Amino acid sequence: MSVETPDDVGAFPRLSQPQVATLAVGGDRRPVSAGAILVRAGAPSDEFFVILSGTVAIVDEDAVERRVLRIHGPGRFLGELGLLEGQVAFYTAQMIEDGEVLAVPVDRIRALVEHDPMLSDLILRAYLIRRCGLLGMVSGFRIIGSCYSPDTRRLREFAVRNRLPHNWIDLERDSRAEQLLADLGVAAEDTPVVIWRGERVLRNPTNAELARLVGLPVPEPLRDVCDLIVVGAGPAGLAAAVYGASDGLDTSVLEAIAAGGQAGTSSCIENYLGFPAGISGTELAERAVIQAGKFGARLLVSAEVVGLEAEDGHHLLRLAGGGAVLGRTLVLATGARYRRLAVTGIERFEGTSVYYAATHQEASMCGVDPVAIVGGGNSAGQATVFLAGRVAHVHLLIRGDDLGKSMSRYLVERIEQHPRVTVHRNTEVRELIGVGELDAIEVENNHTAQRETLPVRALFVFIGATPCTQWLADSVALDAHGFVRTGLDAVYPAEDQHDPGRRPLPLETSRPGVFAVGDVRSGSVKRVASAVGEGAMAVRHIHEYFERG
Repeated sequence: MSVETPDDVGAFPRLSQPQVATLAVGGDRRPVSAGAILVRAGAPSDEFFVILSGTVAIVDEDAVERRVLRIHGPGRFLGELGLLEGQVAFYTAQMIEDGEVLAVPVDRIRALVEHDPMLSDLILRAYLIRRCGLLGMVSGFRIIGSCYSPDTRRLREFAVRNRLPHNWIDLERDSRAEQLLADLGVAAEDTPVVIWRGERVLRNPTNAELARLVGLPVPEPLRDVCDLIVVGAGPAGLAAAVYGASDGLDTSVLEAIAAGGQAGTSSCIENYLGFPAGISGTELAERAVIQAGKFGARLLVSAEVVGLEAEDGHHLLRLAGGGAVLGRTLVLATGARYRRLAVTGIERFEGTSVYYAATHQEASMCGVDPVAIVGGGNSAGQATVFLAGRVAHVHLLIRGDDLGKSMSRYLVERIEQHPRVTVHRNTEVRELIGVGELDAIEVENNHTAQRETLPVRALFVFIGATPCTQWLADSVALDAHGFVRTGLDAVYPAEDQHDPGRRPLPLETSRPGVFAVGDVRSGSVKRVASAVGEGAMAVRHIHEYFERG
């Protein structure tokens, strides 16, 4: 008899008999024989399995080797985050000996979010930790490509931001790369390639093609009119989706890369109401995605919007892939992107040594070598505290002399007291030194002009943001910095003045029925809590808009 793998991190809790009884309502008890496959890698699953007797092996069926990752016994349940989000499985679950399982439809598990918060939280928490475990096990698909290739960086960003288990093999530095390509009959000029289970090869796939491979929903040609289309899946957009769908609005969310927005790049948000120990941006986003899905909202990734037009009294959004979607109302929640540091040659190091996020993924790529962080806001502060617990030293560079000017006091105190953090005030980066990967940066004091070389192997940049509004062109009124005007700051075009006494609702743009929330909105408070509040408030305004006719 196989020995069950112990649970040492809380990812594999054992269900109590009352919890199993709760799940059994609507479930199906099945006898299973040794060797039976319950979950197959590369295939979607619509069932949640609880082991009643016998043992199950969780196997990574890589083309090179077959690894047993875990062994589960009675009381344990199978699956990870992808099961709830409709993705294909990144592992195979096989019975080791005869036994019995309880098979529960996944829709029933999603319903538990509403009816049994304790059980649903136990399952969701375990699934989130399991996904983190898969990310650290070098499992899933492979990306083979050069660190200097923009398409390699694009695919890696898509995989990392969507928390997809994968392994990147650098064509420039990994000795395995050439042989792997030769075995697959792929020429170096055809890279980057994505390899799925050693069987399927995608040559320089689009983000949408990679999304389809793993089961992420992508836009399909649809002409049905949604009640509400949310553009952007950061905290503001996800909040609008949750409240819109829960109020019965037919809701779709279009996201260019991955759910979470800038908040999704934060390792720990400690000042968000209700989470005294903090919550990572990715976990907050994953929970919101599942919550929105429970109410029927559709989240589509690799859905880059490139234009806004009018059609038959509705709002038509044109997508980069050539498709289009129609909505009665829109919520613009496209957020903002961190600005690129104005240093010559910085693009050579992006993806290998220069990062615009500080999650566990980036931290694992840094090792323990010293790093530098540029920025004086909360994102830079959170990254500093997070990385200081993992690397030898963190150099925090700010242009001014007051660390507390744009950063929360609790972060300032932690940074100033941390023994592995040095704050360089009045300091700017002048040069990046290294070949392929960063070896050091040259910085200059902007008061004294004195220069210094800091030996760092990675640079993190959080220097303010540019709104993602290029695609809006002249569709709605923007302020001088490109942020969307709303409420009294927005003015309707003359041709839309059907009701001369009508004024835009507080979050409504210059285009009737189009609302803006979160970081993309002019004058908004750049905080997660306020973004969530605006997303909820926009739905209230949408109901008022419909009532006005």
